[in-house]
Amino acid sequence: SFIQELLARIDIVDVIERYLPLKKGGANYVACCPFHSEKTPSFSVSPAKQFYHCFGCGAHGSAIGFVMEYTGSGFVDAVQDLASHAGMQVPLDRAASGPPKTDRTPLTEVMARAASYYKDRLKATPRAIDYLKERGLTGEIAARFGLGYAPDGWQNLAAAFSDYRSGALVECGLVIEGEAGRRYDRFRDRIMFPILDARSNVIGFGGRVIGAGEPKYLNSPETPLFEKGRELYGLPQARMAIRAADSVIVVEGYMDVVALAQHDVGNSVATLGTATTPVHVQKLLRQAGRVVFCFDGDNAGRKAALRALDATLEHLPDGKSAAFLFLPPEHDPDSYMRAHGAEAFHRLAAEAAPLAAVL
Repeated sequence: SFIQELLARIDIVDVIERYLPLKKGGANYVACCPFHSEKTPSFSVSPAKQFYHCFGCGAHGSAIGFVMEYTGSGFVDAVQDLASHAGMQVPLDRAASGPPKTDRTPLTEVMARAASYYKDRLKATPRAIDYLKERGLTGEIAARFGLGYAPDGWQNLAAAFSDYRSGALVECGLVIEGEAGRRYDRFRDRIMFPILDARSNVIGFGGRVIGAGEPKYLNSPETPLFEKGRELYGLPQARMAIRAADSVIVVEGYMDVVALAQHDVGNSVATLGTATTPVHVQKLLRQAGRVVFCFDGDNAGRKAALRALDATLEHLPDGKSAAFLFLPPEHDPDSYMRAHGAEAFHRLAAEAAPLAAVL
């Protein structure tokens, strides 16, 4: 009954116009379909029926279905997104869902402020800028992915937050509270990679150490906003390129995604320091017809491929495919691209081993 009430209260035209421009065409609205490449609009939205349909690729559904298909969200996330815009509270089964989660809105505001602080620090830190330039990245790509820099030191975030004792900083994973209540920044002297959700809210960070140091990559912990097994780095930035190519390349690291984008391979995403999960696979297969898992050619890469294979088998529908690309042992996607160029990488991706060859 709640779903029916939600669909009755929202207007599918308003929902879809949040994501792509629509033009009036008779009784309906039309646009080029966001789910396949086309030059002549065949995507139609009916305000009378509250339904969308593409006469080119056959995509169709309600406002909930559109949000799921366009953003890669699951059903519950799509319903919550639409309900929040409609000013409605989603009823939750308290017994099934456990204690209520912390309100997400203040935490996303905290994360957005931290991301802004890190971006400002990058602009003011020549050493960090030089590091990115040495990796072949331009300012345009750094801006596209919102890259930043967490300064060295223990409590730099106090400059961004007037209340460094706020519980939200710990809850977001930005600050660690140690013995005797002493607090310090989790990320120090690292290039910062903001992780975005389907609505482009910052929900976590990956930090890459500059120079020597361990761990090389440090990720946000699990928080009310961030669950590693559900999120993919770079998906919001890659969404249009994924649809244009009808394929997505899954790599292992943040820098790999950014480096591939720098070389006009814009349809790549990365898992977040965890193995590929069934949720990752389902999310990707909503976006593209082909998923290419690209791993390093060493033993760790082979093990990662086997885990991805296990996660994919059960969730691969008819008409969609998965393939595996193993790079030479001495390379990751970033180093291979810099050594051989985008054209060579595209050839490897096109020739990736199909699922049947890996089984």
